[in-house]
Amino acid sequence: MQDAPRARYVRTPPVAVTAAVTAPVAAAQFAPAQPLIPGSPMQDPVANMTEPNWSGLDVREASALTGDLELPDTAGTAVKEVPLDTPMHMPDAALNQRFLYSTVDQHGEIAGATSAVYLPDGEAPEQGWPVIAWAHGTVGIGDDYTPSAGHRNDADYLNHWLSQGYAVVAPDYTGLGTPGLRSYFNGQATATSVVDAVVAAQSLDSTAGKLSTRWAVVSQSQGGGAALHVAHDAAGRSADAGLDYRGAVATGAPAYIEELALVSGPSFPPVPLGGSINAYLAYSIAGFRDAHPEIDVDSALTDEGRRIADAAETPCLREPRQALNATNIATAFSRPLASMPGLERALRDYMATPTDGYDRPVFLDHGYTDIDVPSPIGLAMNSEVWINQFTGSNEHVEVHWYPQDHSGTVWASTADSEPFLRRILA
Repeated sequence: MQDAPRARYVRTPPVAVTAAVTAPVAAAQFAPAQPLIPGSPMQDPVANMTEPNWSGLDVREASALTGDLELPDTAGTAVKEVPLDTPMHMPDAALNQRFLYSTVDQHGEIAGATSAVYLPDGEAPEQGWPVIAWAHGTVGIGDDYTPSAGHRNDADYLNHWLSQGYAVVAPDYTGLGTPGLRSYFNGQATATSVVDAVVAAQSLDSTAGKLSTRWAVVSQSQGGGAALHVAHDAAGRSADAGLDYRGAVATGAPAYIEELALVSGPSFPPVPLGGSINAYLAYSIAGFRDAHPEIDVDSALTDEGRRIADAAETPCLREPRQALNATNIATAFSRPLASMPGLERALRDYMATPTDGYDRPVFLDHGYTDIDVPSPIGLAMNSEVWINQFTGSNEHVEVHWYPQDHSGTVWASTADSEPFLRRILA
């Protein structure tokens, strides 16, 4: 397979990015009567009270990956599958399985990852159920909230696609419920784990003869960014495995997070950012620090900054989001991140979103009132991807806007994403 042309990435002046992120969030979430206290520290995160249900497949420790769970040298290989425990079932699924498979992690090494697979009720079509790969949004980077082992906030949405006659492969992403750290906002590593999950699902005993080779990726939030990386490389990668990738649905896809990180430092505007934005930044710093040990990220962090990054590695989204609500993120840095040699290029490679090079249809949607991925950011990124279809660098691109917030667009978009998926998976 020929190497894909190098992608172009979103580029926006850092000052504009900072304004686009901070202004709507501050205006929407905080009234003038609630000023930020300069130097406000992170509150202590609350301990997670939910015990994961591993359905008999607990592979959090490297010591577990031995014997019949030893990983093969080839990515995209199913290692073991188990039935999901009854409380973890999808009501509209005839099959609920959890499986371990091999993939490639952020360090370029073979690693284990887990995924769920759900099949619709009824008899499978002659060529098998068309497959939707679900790229989930932010849950955190600690093991406790591995999606296939916890209460799924996306359960109703996945049931919807099952009721439409699609099999659903729902990867957890490398590092969630498996050894190593979740490489948050690492688009390439996340995309690799998604594609490898789809490939591995085809070889499970429980799905034999029931899955079509046709598949698409559907996503939300951080998963939207991952889906765009999937869309950028999936046609060639999955074709090598005998699969037929058809297109992507990306809801509330983030962009410019690398620009926000690059303007982070002691002089970051003292704006009372919401807990979600601060948590995303904390997850990104922790993930990047792990992926690039050759860059001494800790040397640019204060004691408070290291405490924030360390705390981000353990709880789920809810705890850091609450702990970081209205925290002055400037107190996390002893010097600008961008001043560190080699960091800017590495950070862009780690998390920048490609805006061209899509050879299959792409469906983008965003909410007018989104403050998690502020709508000005969605407008800029979606517009560039859309325009590039007319320069020949992208296949068909649809962009849809809804009068919803970040989460509300997921359901609002189904009126348009359903016919899109029916068309591309036919």
